[in-house]
Amino acid sequence: MFALNETLQQLPKTEVYDELHRQARGLLDGERDPIANAANLAALLYWTLPDLNWAGFYFLSQPDELVLGPFHGKPACVRIPVGRGVCGTAVAQCKTQIVADVHAFPGHIACDAASRSELVIPLLWNDRTLGVLDLDSPLPDRFDPTDAAGCGQLVELFLHGSDFTKL
Repeated sequence: MFALNETLQQLPKTEVYDELHRQARGLLDGERDPIANAANLAALLYWTLPDLNWAGFYFLSQPDELVLGPFHGKPACVRIPVGRGVCGTAVAQCKTQIVADVHAFPGHIACDAASRSELVIPLLWNDRTLGVLDLDSPLPDRFDPTDAAGCGQLVELFLHGSDFTKL
């Protein structure tokens, strides 16, 4: 667990996400705290998926601001205004963002200059936006719709397994 072993590297990407989903279910099973679950999910993604330099969560603390949550990687921007950067855009549009080149993204916020591509999935629960799952890569064009779908399923598992009255 937590390492992309040679066997996993040889699998099609959809099967890698199937395995990640199985591992995430085991990590989240019986735990309802969203911060603990976010921490474990961020660690699982960071240590399992190849070519990431950051994996973590931002939570909506006010209607117009995301605040850093559990993550793995270099220190990150603490606050992101809704509508700014890839994370803020995902919240404003309530839509997953796949960005092949973050340097070409209007309003990109460079927390780590080494990041080249990004995948951001909004956390949508009961007509509320709770925050985002954010993945960064030092490679351009690292993420595709298969990554978005696989991580989207992990987000759903996280949302259904956590008690958000604690946020």
